[in-house]
Amino acid sequence: MTLAERIAAPGQKRLLTLDGGGIRGLITIEVLAHVEETLSAVYPRERWAGDDFRLSDYFDYVAGTSTGAIIATCVSLGMSVAEIRRFYHANGVAMFDKASLLRRFRYKFEDHALSEKLREVLDQHRPETERFDGSGRERHLTLGTSALKTLLLVVMRNATSDSPWPVSNNPRAMYNDRSRADCNLDLPLWQLVRASTAAPVYFPPEEITLGTRSFLFVDGGITPYNNPAFLAFLMSTVGSYRLNWQTGANNMLIVSVGTGTNPNANAGLAADDMNLLYNAGTIPSALMFAALNEQDMLCRAFSRCRYGSRLDAEVESMILKADEEPRASLPRLFTYMRYNAELTRKGLDELELADVVPAHVQALDSVEHMDDLTRVGQAVGRLQVRRAHFEGFV
Repeated sequence: MTLAERIAAPGQKRLLTLDGGGIRGLITIEVLAHVEETLSAVYPRERWAGDDFRLSDYFDYVAGTSTGAIIATCVSLGMSVAEIRRFYHANGVAMFDKASLLRRFRYKFEDHALSEKLREVLDQHRPETERFDGSGRERHLTLGTSALKTLLLVVMRNATSDSPWPVSNNPRAMYNDRSRADCNLDLPLWQLVRASTAAPVYFPPEEITLGTRSFLFVDGGITPYNNPAFLAFLMSTVGSYRLNWQTGANNMLIVSVGTGTNPNANAGLAADDMNLLYNAGTIPSALMFAALNEQDMLCRAFSRCRYGSRLDAEVESMILKADEEPRASLPRLFTYMRYNAELTRKGLDELELADVVPAHVQALDSVEHMDDLTRVGQAVGRLQVRRAHFEGFV
C-alpha cells in the first residue's frame, strides 16, 4: 500500500511512540528488538512488505521526540531494529563530540558529526526518482518522501515563536499542502530530526527556512511532549488534523517506550544547594520528567492499559481489571502499553542488573556506558514485553 492508502484503509490503527533521552535511546532500541521479535512470530507473513518483518509492517504511525525522533524516522523508513542498533553503537561517541572550550559556554557538543551521520543514514533510503530537484541539483530526503512507509511525527520546539512544533508527513495536514510556499513536506528530513535533538546546553539550535522565514529550533524535549504518546493520539483523531481515525479500545493500539527515569535524582538535596546555577541546570529536566509522566497518565486514564509500571502510590498503575472496565467513568479510547525502566539502584536491581551503576546509565550523554544502557533495554524488553499485550491487534 502507498502511505495514502494506508491512512485511508479501514480497520484497526497501531501507533508507536518513542521518548527523548539522548544516548539512553539505546534502551528504547532494545525494547523495540523484543517488540519486533514478538510481533514477527504472530503477525501474518502475507502482510510483511518484504522477506523479513519490520516494525513498519505493523505500525501505521510512528512518533518520536529527540533521540526518539531518530529512532522513529529509522523505523518509518523500514529499517530493522538491528540496523538501528548498529547505527547507534557505531556513531554514538561521534554524535557527542565535545565542543571547543570557548563554545562550551554556549553548548557542550558540536553538531557537525550528528548532522553528517543523520544525512548519511537517511539519504541511503532516498528513492532514485527523488534524488534530484527540478534544476538537476542533488537533494536530501524530505519529509514528503515516498520512502516513509508509515506516518511519522517529529516533535521540535520553535525557539523563535516560543512554541511546540509537532511536524508530521500526514498528506492531509494543513501545512502539508503542496501549493503552499512553506509546505513542510519539502523540508529535509535530516534537518527536522536534527532540530528535534538540539537539546539546549548540549547542542546548538538548528535553523530551518520555511518559505520566506527562518526559525531556530531546539529539542522537542523542551516541550510537554518529550513523551509524545497522547499527542500522537490527538493528531490521529482530532478533526483539525484531518486523519479522523476511529477511537475505541478495539480500534486503536498505542505502544509507548521510554528511555528511563530517575525519581531519586536529587536525593539529599539541601535548601542552600538550590542556587541560580542549580535551578538553571535542573528545572528543564524537572519539567521534562513531569510532562512525560502527564502524557503517560493521560494515556492510561483514557485507555485500556495492558501494561505499565506504577505511576505513584495513589493511582498505582491504573491498569483496570476486566470487571472494572465497564464501570470506568472515563471512556476507553484506545489500548495502551508503556514500557520503561527506573534507573535507580532499586529499579536496576528489579531488572536483575545489580552490577550496573545507576550514575552510569542516568546521564543523557553517557556514551562511555553504552553497553550498560543496552543491557538495561534488553532487561526491560525481556521482563516487560509480552505477546498477550498485542492480543486482538494481530
